Amino acid sequence: MSAGPQTSFTKRHLWNWTSFAGGVIAFAGFFAFLLLSAIDFIAHASSPYVGILAYVVAPSFLIFGLALMALGAWMQHRHSRQSGGTAWEIDFSRLKDRRKLALFAVVSTIFLICTAMGSYQTYHMSESVEFCGETCHTPMHPEFTAYQNSPHARVACVECHVGSGAKAYVAAKWNGVHQMVCVFTGKYHRPIETPIKNLRPAQETCEQCHWPGKFDGNLDRTYNHFLTDKTNTQFSVRLLLHVGGADPALGPVGGIHWHVSQNNKIEYIATDDKRQVIPWVRVTNSRGEVTEYRDPSFKGDISKYEIRRMDCIDCHNRPAHNYRAPNDSVDLAMSLGQIDRTMPWVKSNAVEVLTRPYQTTDEAVQKIATTLRSEYPTNTSADGLVASVQTIYTNNFFPEMKVDWQSYPVNIGHKNWPGCFRCHDGSHKTADKKKTIPASDCNTCHTIIAQGNGDDLQKLNGKGNVFFHIDSEYTDFSCNTCHTGGIQK
Repeated sequence: MSAGPQTSFTKRHLWNWTSFAGGVIAFAGFFAFLLLSAIDFIAHASSPYVGILAYVVAPSFLIFGLALMALGAWMQHRHSRQSGGTAWEIDFSRLKDRRKLALFAVVSTIFLICTAMGSYQTYHMSESVEFCGETCHTPMHPEFTAYQNSPHARVACVECHVGSGAKAYVAAKWNGVHQMVCVFTGKYHRPIETPIKNLRPAQETCEQCHWPGKFDGNLDRTYNHFLTDKTNTQFSVRLLLHVGGADPALGPVGGIHWHVSQNNKIEYIATDDKRQVIPWVRVTNSRGEVTEYRDPSFKGDISKYEIRRMDCIDCHNRPAHNYRAPNDSVDLAMSLGQIDRTMPWVKSNAVEVLTRPYQTTDEAVQKIATTLRSEYPTNTSADGLVASVQTIYTNNFFPEMKVDWQSYPVNIGHKNWPGCFRCHDGSHKTADKKKTIPASDCNTCHTIIAQGNGDDLQKLNGKGNVFFHIDSEYTDFSCNTCHTGGIQK
């Protein structure tokens, strides 16, 4: 078959195996794009990583296929000009070419079937928790580890981190591409920056399971602590947490969840990236009355700041990615019997070895073992102590990403971070100074019904006790001034 003047453009340029292969690859890329896009649009929760597949990977195959078709056309044209003939093109009158066509058709069919199956399976893989946490291993390893040890370990990442609607959809796709580029180039923050500015509102995430309107009553919680003395003296506090109600149909609105009641609106300005400095608060009550509170040191123009409405995340800001402080981690391990509390100075030694600086996790694990075994060379509980402290470290410390309990504030409570006292510090007042956001005492959000150890914890006082700080009553609740999560100041 010769390419005379009437031969079509296709035969003159694309009638070759290179262009045919390019056409199959281009068709597969286009097909994968359509399939992934359709799945992504109809999925109940969109994944930003599907966006990478649908809008980056699949189009890349399409472009590569088209480029391969163009290369084949150029090579065929060049060969024809140099040889003066058309021997490089396909001629189905030849048995050899017909056999090649049969083989090409079989391989192309298998390739297209694999493309369809692979696209579908890749979609499901990209929605999985393992993909989110393990694909980008180094940057996401701390978050993934903390997530696995959190109460939300069975909630898929996309349920909280990807929004609904066109705006959130586009933002998620762009964010996924941006993350991919950062991981490949190694240009990501260490540690990962928070709070996440584009996180979905709590009404669309947390409140799908935790409905503040149905909360009511108190929660009974006991917190076991151990002192850093030779005998590791136990000191426990049993509290009634006044969770309260947020729906007047179920009872009076009050308690901790008053802040997210449907009848109240609380807004604030934070002047730092971590939302730890809150100098201005505005409260709109159920009658529509508006009250503004300012810290006297704040002289700024509120129109120049972002005004954020308070929701669940403002207090529960680390619900699935919390790194326990060494003090709290060792307390928990001791209360569970994982660390033998009869070992002299064990609380102090465990916390001290955890808070030493290490360059890598491997170095930390090795030095923790060496240090603690040298402290207890003949104690039969030494192996258990070493294993427990190493587990605490690997679950909460990630030196390669510069992540530990100090990296991220925890706003629930007020022990190691200001938390509640970002607003309830007694200094936020109205312009006429007649109203003040109260500096909470123990009975505002919780009642101490027992404290101490042994028989003391059986002496319940429903009216509440004044907080007894180890050896004396304590009325200054700026706990984080001394309690930093490590060795106390």
